[in-house]
Amino acid sequence: MRSRTANVDSRLTLWRRVREFAVPPSMIESATARRRAGDWAGACAAAGVDVDLDLRSLARTHGRELAARVRADLRQLAPDLLRWHLPRIAPDGLLRPGLTVALARYEVAGGAVHLVARTPPAWADAGQRFGLALWAGSGERRHPHPHPDRRFRFDLHRHLWDAGRAAELRIRSGADRPPADAGPDTDPEGAVPRGRGCAVDRWAAEAAILLRAEGRADGAVTARLGGRRRLVLHVAAGDAGLRIESAAGRGGAGGLPVLPDAATWVSPDLELLRTGLIDADRLHPLVASALVTGDRAAGAASVPDPRGQPRLVPCRGARHRIGLVDGVLAALDHDPAEIRREELLVALGGAPLPCLRAIDEAHRRPECLDDVRARLDHGDTAGALATVEALLGPDALLRAGALREELETAAQRRVTYGLFRAGLAGRGPGPAASDPRRTRDRRSRPRHVLPR
Repeated sequence: MRSRTANVDSRLTLWRRVREFAVPPSMIESATARRRAGDWAGACAAAGVDVDLDLRSLARTHGRELAARVRADLRQLAPDLLRWHLPRIAPDGLLRPGLTVALARYEVAGGAVHLVARTPPAWADAGQRFGLALWAGSGERRHPHPHPDRRFRFDLHRHLWDAGRAAELRIRSGADRPPADAGPDTDPEGAVPRGRGCAVDRWAAEAAILLRAEGRADGAVTARLGGRRRLVLHVAAGDAGLRIESAAGRGGAGGLPVLPDAATWVSPDLELLRTGLIDADRLHPLVASALVTGDRAAGAASVPDPRGQPRLVPCRGARHRIGLVDGVLAALDHDPAEIRREELLVALGGAPLPCLRAIDEAHRRPECLDDVRARLDHGDTAGALATVEALLGPDALLRAGALREELETAAQRRVTYGLFRAGLAGRGPGPAASDPRRTRDRRSRPRHVLPR
């Protein structure tokens, strides 16, 4: 029981860190302003989304009516909200790579056209950018998995990206009622694991939605709980009754419709709120307005920003200050002549002053390195540079070390991503995937899927 609790706590701790860095407030503010102004393409640019569709070309190939429907959906698209809800993987909470997610489906003569979001493969990821495109059944040479994934049906969960329907998250997530587990009437085999965040109380209704999308009133669907664990959910017509059984030994379970991931698991935001690990003001505004009501939706009191204040360093039996002077980090309690003498002694092999040692350490491996790395991994380059400038000053010259390596790696990965989008990087790993600095806990290829 302790290991299961520890696993749940670690999962929620990871989600809390994702919510801190993955979609920064500056991105939400900029994307929201452009979306409200009617500039859906500008909102996508602000949210790090590359638009790979042409509405004029769509009108020529499939008619103006379809182009108008797609344009109407794009005007409702909140790309920052979509980024907030896209599937992620452990251990860093990054977007699941190489994924195609259907956002909307349009029936046309001879088939269907899908509005999709595509994440690049892991080796080509840079700043967690992803693309927005149309897919009509033909292959996409630049992407390893162009077909929409059956597990991630955002066309059945428009509240995860549509600003006009974001309020539906309250009902679809089960936030309007207390959590419930499966009982002996619905789960006679005891197949549903306890304490895993399964949204059992929503399975019947969500399975019915899925079956209706497949043109059926009742039947069975498959719920994937990670790894090779599968459950078969039998849904009755009318009152949407539910019976759950294990899929072990059922050869036909693989051909059943798959319950979308967003319907299988409790919303991580709802879990974070219920456990008190996050406040409403740390959520996306559209998510907070849906999940939180009344006074709880109010923002927390502002906290003074400590950045830019001098730091105290023990030096020669006293507490000395280091802070920004003329745009660079400097020792404030040593005169320039003393600093020059000490730097000369260091060049000749002597031990540096504690103040100079602290400044050198801040350039090479600062205390905020983990935060800078997380911001770079999640694409918040502006936030990462702002953190570095607040520590070292805007005119600082970075010295060789872990901080400089992280910034150089981020720049190199942007180059690889550009080559991938241009079709010039092939289909295999690029230079960043074999970077020797990416140790086991910073691996390029994912091994674990993060449950919602």
